[in-house]
Amino acid sequence: MSDALTLLSSNKSFGGWLKRYRHRSTTLGCDMVFAIYLPPKTARGEQVPALYWLSGLSCTDENFSQKGGAQKLAAELGIALVMPDTSPRGKEVPGDPEGAWDFGHGAGFYVNATREPWSRHYRMHDYVVHELPALVEKTFPVNGKRGISGHSMGGHGALVCALRNPGRYLSVSAFAPISNPMNCPWGEKAFSRYLGTDRNAWREWDACVLLAGATERLPLLVDQGDADQFLAEQLHPETLERAAASAGHPLTLRRQPGYDHGYYFVASFIDDHLRHHAQALLG
Repeated sequence: MSDALTLLSSNKSFGGWLKRYRHRSTTLGCDMVFAIYLPPKTARGEQVPALYWLSGLSCTDENFSQKGGAQKLAAELGIALVMPDTSPRGKEVPGDPEGAWDFGHGAGFYVNATREPWSRHYRMHDYVVHELPALVEKTFPVNGKRGISGHSMGGHGALVCALRNPGRYLSVSAFAPISNPMNCPWGEKAFSRYLGTDRNAWREWDACVLLAGATERLPLLVDQGDADQFLAEQLHPETLERAAASAGHPLTLRRQPGYDHGYYFVASFIDDHLRHHAQALLG
């Protein structure tokens, strides 16, 4: 891991600061950009917990910071927001051979790829879980208490990161997650390329499978719009609901009438998620 950070932008927001940085990732073998929102408490020398936000397909670090509406309450609560990109990028990083938006650049799926040429760069799980937090906690006034959340592909990532790494996070939530990626077109395309065609290898990256063997019972908060255009084919919240019930894992799945898959939906319920995380992070 390189500790050298290049500041790309800095904007005051609700008394705190939203900053974007570039750094060289040894995990991903390329330059990466991430954003961090530091609430006003940090300017007074206080350390704060951090909520890691994982965005969805085709997004960058900027989508949530610009559209999610989280900074106001994060400032009031005293929680930092850490927003990584969704994949490795750069000329040296292969993208989708067909140029599609649902694989490759902007679509890292938060897994550790095992198949060439993807395995050289696409190790977003290790980057999000290990490299980026180590850099953030060394550089910024955060105290090592972590929550994780995300949207769509990032919702899948948040659930999987928490389930695979007991003790790493104190809280987890998701918006419209790709709950059962083994059994949806987006997930099948990504997993078959990143992980190979053996579906047994995919089980390590599917929240509905991981719930059965989870050794930690962090309560899951999931919001899902019932007018989501990807609901039936890609997201499968009902499968997550059944898996949690079978495992006895605490899950609050809220089906929100009339809401679609976009950031208007996220912004409408982000305060509830921040308060959910605050109960664990500030307790």
